Amino acid sequence: MTSDVFQPGIQSGRLSPEDYEAQFSDLHPPMAHHEALVAADRCYFCHDAPCITACPTDIDIPLFIRQIATGTPDAAAKTILSQNILGGMCARVCPTEQLCEQACVREKAEGKPVLIGQLQRFATDHLQARGVHPFERAAPTGKTVAVIGAGPAGLSCAHRLAMLGHDVVIHDARPKPGGLNEYGIAAYKTPGGFAQAEVDWLMQIGGIAFRHERALGRDVTLEALRAEYDAVFLGLGLGGVNALGAEGEDRDGVMDAVDFISDLRQAGDLAALPVGRDVVVIGGGMTAIDAAVQAKLLGALNVTLVYRRGRERMNASPFEQDLAASKGVRIVTHAVPVALHGNGAVREIEFEYVDDAMKGTGQRLKLSADQVFRAIGQRLVDGDLPELSVNKIKTDEKGRTSLPGVWAGGDCTAGGDDLTVTAVAQGRDAAMDIHASLTAG
Repeated sequence: MTSDVFQPGIQSGRLSPEDYEAQFSDLHPPMAHHEALVAADRCYFCHDAPCITACPTDIDIPLFIRQIATGTPDAAAKTILSQNILGGMCARVCPTEQLCEQACVREKAEGKPVLIGQLQRFATDHLQARGVHPFERAAPTGKTVAVIGAGPAGLSCAHRLAMLGHDVVIHDARPKPGGLNEYGIAAYKTPGGFAQAEVDWLMQIGGIAFRHERALGRDVTLEALRAEYDAVFLGLGLGGVNALGAEGEDRDGVMDAVDFISDLRQAGDLAALPVGRDVVVIGGGMTAIDAAVQAKLLGALNVTLVYRRGRERMNASPFEQDLAASKGVRIVTHAVPVALHGNGAVREIEFEYVDDAMKGTGQRLKLSADQVFRAIGQRLVDGDLPELSVNKIKTDEKGRTSLPGVWAGGDCTAGGDDLTVTAVAQGRDAAMDIHASLTAG
């Protein structure tokens, strides 16, 4: 979006300072001690707990809840963090209603699960607030590993490798570590600078160094990394954004939702961040929901989220869809963009309704729009990469790529599913295989 075209609908400072503070306060306020004990008491502590199977990081959920119930939240935190070193962030952003809580026996029997996500946050916050790091580094191995990308997969891999005694250097294209956690998640889910605080806490393990603003293919090559380090882990994420393919999408006022979310997360003053009067978000995933909700929270009058399929096909969970609706976001389904109209800047966007087979019906919908956000999926940026499969890095079940000495994990891989918790699991598991490879024989 350029600034040389007059766009009267896009303005900053739509709300009072008090309104901004209220709008972007914590989505789920933390549990008090008594609330945590009451919630923990509902757990059946199942022997073959289905919630563990449903967790991508295999956290022993009944154990950590029992530890909370018996008054040892720091022990509970260590149980969580031993499997998921970013357990604090995952407690805030993980779709527990689709994973562990959906599998909870209480949910099956009563329609009301144990509040696993909130209990996980209670435990991890308790430990991290004390500045305690519960893990110690093993004796140095003399091996050095390069990690490309300081997002959830890279951080998880780096921490586990450092804990096992290896030296790790993380290269990241951004000026700050955190990846998706820092730049790509709604501000109301992680207020108070939590993402950076969690990274600072993670770094207490020692043995990890950051090299910022170093992008693979631009500032460093994979060949050079393989020559310099004993192993390489790629946790690049997805840096490209898919185009709409609609006439006029290059008009001013059209931007990528990920850039909007990033700008908001890095804004020192929300009142300085401009937002349209009539905002349209195109997409059906978490990024689309986060962009739509935050546009509304910034003071946009009308926010419409448009998705090409039915609500049951949206990647965003029913909880997130309901959250958007509760904030005043209108959701339109079975519609695809065909043209964006305006004189230089977008003023209107035109859609065609489609059936379940994505065939056009001939019916059209026109929406006023001075700001349009693309959120129709991200893609791996082409570059210096191992063998790809369906435009993502191909790996085996241990995270090994087609290149010897190179592993990968997270959204950049064919096994990634755009969840922080899955990226953490893949980074951790790759680290264990890297360790086994470096110490064999």
